[in-house]
Amino acid sequence: MGNFGTTEILLIVFAIVLLFGAKRIPDLFKGMGQGIREFKDASKVAETEQPQYRDQPMAPPVQPPYQQQGYQQQSYQQQQQQPNAPQQQGYQQPNAPQQGYQQQVPPVYNPNDPTTQPRQ
Repeated sequence: MGNFGTTEILLIVFAIVLLFGAKRIPDLFKGMGQGIREFKDASKVAETEQPQYRDQPMAPPVQPPYQQQGYQQQSYQQQQQQPNAPQQQGYQQPNAPQQGYQQQVPPVYNPNDPTTQPRQ
């Protein structure tokens, strides 16, 4: 696409001459040259007006402190002072385990603990 040969360039120049005429082509290129020159001058002025931040050391970005969201944990004394909340409707977990449904599990033997005995 970007590889123009001499034939393509001559064809483009011929089309420009046919469209604009031989007398208007120098004026056309003169106007294009002035526009490019003005653009370069304006970009140089813009560079000198801006402060040079590249020479200054960068400060690390400041992060706001982390704020924990959710419930605030209450101390034991605060929990005791609060009256009991009304019971919710629906399924409720029993407060004390019922003895009939609980299986007795023997303690696990820990070889590092001298108080436990191995099962026999």
